[in-house]
Amino acid sequence: MLQSIEKALEKEGLSQRDFSELLIRLLDYGVICRDESQIEQQLYDRYLRLEELVADYLTLLGIRIQHDRRFQFVRLYPPGSQVPGMAEEAQQPSTQAFRSRLNQNEVALILVLRAQYDKALREGMVDEQGCVMVSLEALSIAMKNLLKRTLPENLTDRKNLFRRLKQLRLVQITNEDNLTDGDMWLRIRPMIMSYVSDEVLSELMESGQEGEAAAAEDTAADNDNAEDTAAETPATDTADETSATESAAADDAGQAADEDSGAEAGSEDSAAEDAGAAADNDEDNEATDTEVKTQATSLFGE
Repeated sequence: MLQSIEKALEKEGLSQRDFSELLIRLLDYGVICRDESQIEQQLYDRYLRLEELVADYLTLLGIRIQHDRRFQFVRLYPPGSQVPGMAEEAQQPSTQAFRSRLNQNEVALILVLRAQYDKALREGMVDEQGCVMVSLEALSIAMKNLLKRTLPENLTDRKNLFRRLKQLRLVQITNEDNLTDGDMWLRIRPMIMSYVSDEVLSELMESGQEGEAAAAEDTAADNDNAEDTAAETPATDTADETSATESAAADDAGQAADEDSGAEAGSEDSAAEDAGAAADNDEDNEATDTEVKTQATSLFGE
């Protein structure tokens, strides 16, 4: 087999080292995307020249190859894996070899990215490379609506999350330092289609719609309770205002009665004072008349 490989490489003008570099890159990263970098551009072009030879070698290991010529990427799948859009191989034992386990944050983000990609695909918002642009804010809102989760608040954790998905060639990010900015935009690659099947996506969307319906019902119930409370409050206020008005009227009536009593008492006191003053004036007048008479008698005699 080694001799046949060397002959095939010699025919393409490549060395065994070139072949090894391509295989190591594929087995290490699991994917080669031509528009990712200049290195991967060279490796992808090399793969096109050695595609049959690489396929023969990896088939011995039970590894499956997905080659998308339109969007120019190559992805490997471990033995026994189920690949959306690819026919399943019969009697292929499942193994943990060549597999990398994703954590919960990575799985959640991949599911939401798949949902956003499907939405843009239906709306015709896909560019020539099959990529979809989405803002970080829209991604956060979709994650909250579909999974009731949020992106990591810590910048380091968020960078590690998106760096992992970037390594899988699922997203393209220009600047990782802007991952806290909701206005930042990123590109979702078409490889996301092979990570989440249509069945899983349908279940995700149904659960998200059920969650939105439940939230809408809760909001409507809260609004009804608020309206009932608002309807009860004016009646209570009216009763309070009526009681306050009656109390004020009673106070005014009492005050008026006090003023009338005070006025009557004042009138009686004034009348008594006037009568006393009149009596005093009469006495003074009598005393004055007597004094005048006395003075007249002393001057002229009787």
